[in-house]
Amino acid sequence: MVVEVEGFYGVYLLFCTNPKYKGRIYIGFTVNPERRIQQHNGGKHKGGAWKTSGRGPWDMVLIVHGFPNDIVALRFEWAWQHPHVSRRLTHVPRKTKKQSSFDFHLMVLYHMLRAAPWKRLPLTLRWLRQEYQRELPPLLQPPLHMPLAYGQVRAKPIAKTQGEKGEGGVQTQSAPQRCRVCYDKLQSTDDALHCFHPGCSLTAHILCLANLFLRNEPEHLIPVEGLCPR
Repeated sequence: MVVEVEGFYGVYLLFCTNPKYKGRIYIGFTVNPERRIQQHNGGKHKGGAWKTSGRGPWDMVLIVHGFPNDIVALRFEWAWQHPHVSRRLTHVPRKTKKQSSFDFHLMVLYHMLRAAPWKRLPLTLRWLRQEYQRELPPLLQPPLHMPLAYGQVRAKPIAKTQGEKGEGGVQTQSAPQRCRVCYDKLQSTDDALHCFHPGCSLTAHILCLANLFLRNEPEHLIPVEGLCPR
């Protein structure tokens, strides 16, 4: 089963299976994981990176997705590639001689998911190839709001919203919805959230819910959880 995700931004880890280069890894960013692995295995002339070209085949082992935009994802990619340069990861131990590059960067990833600012993002750690999975150290478990998922993922095109058709097939505009926190009209679905509980019709501005959920956490900017106002 392939899971489709709309507005996809992911940072992935490749593992080289070529006997000549086996054990090498590559960290990259993508908005389309299916296309990206084909490019890497196709070489530079197919759009792959020069570091992976001619060294394949490569397996896309895992991917972290759920970033709000490409800038945040690219910063995460850079820090994962350069853990001892990033000021956010000065606490991460250096690679030992006995550690493989794969195990080391996996350990770095676990530290990153528990470090600011990434620990408050709604990220998903997804193993695309479960046979590569390693046991998580008890002290490096991801935050509770970050699920551990398995299986392939696909970038889903963003659907265009259309008005409903009334009698005779005439296009009509639905009645404007209101935010259940501030009660102002919702100008666009892009700045609104809906409650995920079945039967709850709550719709609210993203910022209204954020401010509501952060009343007891004024030092933070992004809420992790909150009680539905309804």
